[in-house]
Amino acid sequence: MPYSDLLSLARSTAVKAGELAALRLAEGVEVAASKSSPVDIVTEADREVEALIRSLLADARPLDGFYGEESDAAESESGLTWIVDPIDGTVNYLYGFPHYAVSIAVVEGGPDPLSWRALAGCVFNPATGELYTAAEGSGAFLGEKQLHVASTVPLSQALIGTGFAYDSGMRAQQGALVAQLLPLVRDIRRMGTASLDLCAVAAGRLNGYFERTLNPWDHAAGALIAREAGATVKGRGDAAPNHEFILAAEHDLALLLEATLAELGD
Repeated sequence: MPYSDLLSLARSTAVKAGELAALRLAEGVEVAASKSSPVDIVTEADREVEALIRSLLADARPLDGFYGEESDAAESESGLTWIVDPIDGTVNYLYGFPHYAVSIAVVEGGPDPLSWRALAGCVFNPATGELYTAAEGSGAFLGEKQLHVASTVPLSQALIGTGFAYDSGMRAQQGALVAQLLPLVRDIRRMGTASLDLCAVAAGRLNGYFERTLNPWDHAAGALIAREAGATVKGRGDAAPNHEFILAAEHDLALLLEATLAELGD
């Protein structure tokens, strides 16, 4: 199956899922449960949107695997796995902050980002209508516009995005690190939706982005979109992006930012 067909399926599914998420938000959203901590929440809309995505993908590709945030994983018989975050930025969604997304990627292999090969991905923000897409080797797009990462800048002129974990101890460490980094860069942005942060790097809206403790569904689509826009997207050293660390930026800035973070103790 050509990657363009996989991307088309990801795109159409994300748009339908986003329409459902927006409808449920208009009707009123409440917390259904907490997960890893009291601030790590899930809504009924998260579960309903993931169920819709899973159903649409299964109808079109019944032999593919599935790995989503809100339901049990299904192993692949085809060698391909769909990595899904039905509503990335659930806290933003709960508060009506217009910065949340449906994130869908299809990878060759299983749900481990250290071993998969991302083939196609889509990140859709229903609040703005912005639709980011990419397929391996075909570039990244916002709608019909091809995206290119921002040109390199000195660290002192770099606008850097990041995010914080749900665990209070890790959040304290991350806050202390940002306090050290802030005087060294143009400014810091923490917007609460990792998939859109990675797309912001792809679109040149951020010069760089880094975060720890992301799950595979948080970055599968966004990392591919950033990479196809020309960004270096990496874990520590030679590692692929993973739960421990992800960084995305123009190549020279990526290396400089990674070295700076290491010096600061991250």
